Amino acid sequence: MNQLDNELSLAPLGAGDLIDRAVRLYRRHFLTLIRIAAPPVLISATGSTFTTIAFREIAATGSTARMLLYVLMILGGGLVIVCGSLFSLIVMGGATRNLVAHLLSGEPVSFRATYRAVKSRFWGLLGASLLVATWLIFAGWLAFMGFYLVFAVLMVAAFAFASVLPAWVIAIFTGLTTIAAIILGLILFFLLAGRMAYVPQAMLVEGRGVTSAIGRSFSLASGNVRRLMAMTLFTSFATYSALMLLMVPLGWYGWINGVDINPFGVAWPAWYAIGYEVVLQCSHILLAPIWMLGLSLLYVDERVRHEGYDIELVAARQLPSMPELPGVTSPFAPALVTRRAAKFVPPPFAPMLPPTVLGLK
Repeated sequence: MNQLDNELSLAPLGAGDLIDRAVRLYRRHFLTLIRIAAPPVLISATGSTFTTIAFREIAATGSTARMLLYVLMILGGGLVIVCGSLFSLIVMGGATRNLVAHLLSGEPVSFRATYRAVKSRFWGLLGASLLVATWLIFAGWLAFMGFYLVFAVLMVAAFAFASVLPAWVIAIFTGLTTIAAIILGLILFFLLAGRMAYVPQAMLVEGRGVTSAIGRSFSLASGNVRRLMAMTLFTSFATYSALMLLMVPLGWYGWINGVDINPFGVAWPAWYAIGYEVVLQCSHILLAPIWMLGLSLLYVDERVRHEGYDIELVAARQLPSMPELPGVTSPFAPALVTRRAAKFVPPPFAPMLPPTVLGLK
């Protein structure tokens, strides 16, 4: 392994370090990571294309049968988009296991290794992904409610002082109020969503079951709000930048052919709308690996901070594996389990005997 890969697990990472390491790994394994991230995004892209076509045609059709067909296409496309998003969460667990194996023993980052890990725990990962998605929806709802309550209270205060304060003061106060409410909502969302960030990783790296992995993710995810927010903002900005670069040729071609290229336009021809969706999904394919790498590195970093995982990785690289003794289950998982982790059974309770003189029995 080279020096970069050895350093990845030996020091806690700040938000900037996390993004920097993810980008450097992304550049090093660009084509492989694109192959890993492409299948879930292509599934979502298929559903998005069907939904786009159906939304455009449903308002123009005069046939009841065609309208029913387009409604079914919208529902089916939405279901396919959800399946693609769940598949992304599942693949993220396999990518983390592949990354830890890469840090541990120099195993190459490969499409086959990632999806072999996914196949080994697919149904458990699917159930965990459904729970994670439900939790994210709940976190989003609570974050919106927090934003709405703060915004409503501050707007009431602004209207109460509107008669005694200048209009420019009210305008500044309204702008600051909106920003503060948005920041509060984002912090609340990431505070809740971050608790479930490591469920796929705990299942495939530590060999845990679904319930145990959720508890494990909650215990690890303390103090990761700033880094999750920084990674999300960076990935969103990079995705938007890539989208703009990819949209330039399509926009030029559409403008030459008389298309209103306003991003909020509703009079796009079908070929331009479908092309826009294809370009959007291509930008997601390009940037999805950074998100997967970032969460994988964040999981490793949390274990370094809380458990000295860097020492485990170094020891696993230098020392042979612990022998398995019959009837003995260790409470300490290895750096990377090779199968489903056994459930730890505590030793039987031994009643305490009354103390004697000098502690002798």
